[in-house]
Amino acid sequence: MAVNKNGIVVIGAVFVDIKGFPEDIYIPDGRNAGRIEYIHGGVSRNVVEDIANIELRPTFLGIVDDSALGSDVIHKLQNHKVNTEYMLTIPNGMGTWLAVFDHRGDVAGSISQRPNLMPILDVLEESGDEIFENADSVVIEVDMDKEIVKKVVSLCEKFKKPLYGVVSNMSIAAERRDFLRKFDCFICNQLEAGMFFSDDYSEKTPEALAEILAGCVKRANIPSMVVTMGGKGAVYADREGTYGICPAKKVQVKDTTGAGDAFCAGVASGLTYGKTLEEAVEIGTRLAASVITSSENVCPRFLPAELGIDA
Repeated sequence: MAVNKNGIVVIGAVFVDIKGFPEDIYIPDGRNAGRIEYIHGGVSRNVVEDIANIELRPTFLGIVDDSALGSDVIHKLQNHKVNTEYMLTIPNGMGTWLAVFDHRGDVAGSISQRPNLMPILDVLEESGDEIFENADSVVIEVDMDKEIVKKVVSLCEKFKKPLYGVVSNMSIAAERRDFLRKFDCFICNQLEAGMFFSDDYSEKTPEALAEILAGCVKRANIPSMVVTMGGKGAVYADREGTYGICPAKKVQVKDTTGAGDAFCAGVASGLTYGKTLEEAVEIGTRLAASVITSSENVCPRFLPAELGIDA
């Protein structure tokens, strides 16, 4: 359970994920028979549902459409015990993510249409003190509008709340380096880390990348950072010199969508409720593994004690 009324507050976009799966080997320039699914998605929406699925009663600040689909998103979150009292309902309030998967369950290509999130700033101006004062921590998409990120950083500083960053567009997030020094932890994948530090880490081993990351976060004065490496696991480092690796769980891959979001939810939950960076990354790795083995975008239900969280 959450310590404060609003628990972990997650701020970001809601997407509708349209996912295509081939019946046979995927041919990029051919016609592929298969099935198409419509699923509630978006990095932040997935993260808040993952946190709710480990019984931590989070709060979501996001926007949905004034449609049956938008209502369905809110009802599903409420059924999972997410506090939705600060959510907005606006025409065209949700984004769309169109993805095609190959026969191995990996994304072969995708296009996303991002919604306008600026109305969230109005909520922060009107109710920010109330939301943040009653929060245990805050998770935000770093690539949201700069004014929103700036306001969130200011409110976290005012109420001394931990702030964790996730990313859906690193080319935008990379321009926010000054803000990231105010984040307690920033989470991204291997490719995104390369973009952020203007380097190529695609051939690096976990051991090599962990050492590189330790130097990078110290020089950039970023409190801590976690980088996921797919099947190779994840690496982490903080500016005090602590760094390490966490191997991935060996599981049968069905669909990798949402695994990174579940990982972020696990790391943020662990850090919020007293775990070390190493322990939090282990929790994230376990949640990610639980998503990979199913066609769902989010993790199944866990009790906090199963993950070593005392909340």
